[in-house]
Amino acid sequence: MTGSTAASFTADDYRARMERAARTAAAAGLAGLLVAPGPDLVWLTGYMPPAVTERLTLLVLAAGQDPVLVVPALEAPDAQKAAGAPALALRDWTDGKDPYAATAALLDASGRFGISDNAWALHLLALQRAMPGSSYTSLTEALPMLRAVKDAAELELMTAAGAAADATFEEIRNVPFAGRRESQVAADLDRLLRRHGHEQVDFTIVASGPNGANPHHEAGDRVIERGDMVVLDFGGLKDGYGSDTSRTVHVGEPTDEERRVHDIVREAQEAGFRAVRPGAACQDVDRAARAVIAGAGYGEYFIHRTGHGIGVTTHEPPYMIEGEERPLVPGMCFSVEPGIYLPGRFGVRIEDIVTVTEDGGRRLNTTSRELVIVE
Repeated sequence: MTGSTAASFTADDYRARMERAARTAAAAGLAGLLVAPGPDLVWLTGYMPPAVTERLTLLVLAAGQDPVLVVPALEAPDAQKAAGAPALALRDWTDGKDPYAATAALLDASGRFGISDNAWALHLLALQRAMPGSSYTSLTEALPMLRAVKDAAELELMTAAGAAADATFEEIRNVPFAGRRESQVAADLDRLLRRHGHEQVDFTIVASGPNGANPHHEAGDRVIERGDMVVLDFGGLKDGYGSDTSRTVHVGEPTDEERRVHDIVREAQEAGFRAVRPGAACQDVDRAARAVIAGAGYGEYFIHRTGHGIGVTTHEPPYMIEGEERPLVPGMCFSVEPGIYLPGRFGVRIEDIVTVTEDGGRRLNTTSRELVIVE
């Protein structure tokens, strides 16, 4: 994979992914898939352009025909080096030529296609002009589970990413907190994640005291004080696969109320984890965790879904939320992360990445979920 240290999947691995994607698209009534640079292209081919520009790069997949990657001629040498290149045909185009006409020649001009969510409007509108009878739907809407079920090799990478995040937590709990700015602790998290093998850090939330009541607080200049509850939420990509974990620590001794709220969240997280099993609905995980928090009287302070999928991106389908009736399948990976957020006071969140097994679930994060005291 260009620009990444991802583990080596073979051309056969990528061929199988592309064939499965084309079959799944056909079963969904689509004429094919159009995949622009981004996580789907990396997952399907192992290729990411050295720079994403206005020049069209597009993978064309359709059942019954060979995959074709349309690329600018000046980037064709890089595309040929991708691990999945032997499993597809390259169709390059030079500046001054019309790449949309060349792409349209590969497609059913009246077909309906799934297209990457991150495809540029510039390219989609040009394809529509080239094929006025065509129509499009977002890839995530059409095939939300395309990348959801991980194979054995992917699970190994997910497990390693989780272990790296765990090692980061074990070190961060020993750094000084009191008297330092949130941004300084966040910088420590970034440094440690990279030391433990992450090539990309997506977020390092350090939310102290009242800032902890904002689930997506960005670490700022607030000086952490003794007596603060501090929510830590951090992750990114290691060898192309995601990590994401949250633990809540306390600077010095907590109050009885702080301990009680943390215990409730810990029990809710455990309940959500125990709800994971093949055939259960995604919403069952959310219901199990939410019932504990609501039963303790804090239901109105649990203000987000219980979990999200993770893989080659740190947030993707499936989502653990009421109304999502999609069944859990062995190999799915997602977060279980309930929280309680008390405005103006503090927040608590505990998060593990979990994978569905043949008879339940397995945590990919194994650090203590007890309230950790830091200095």
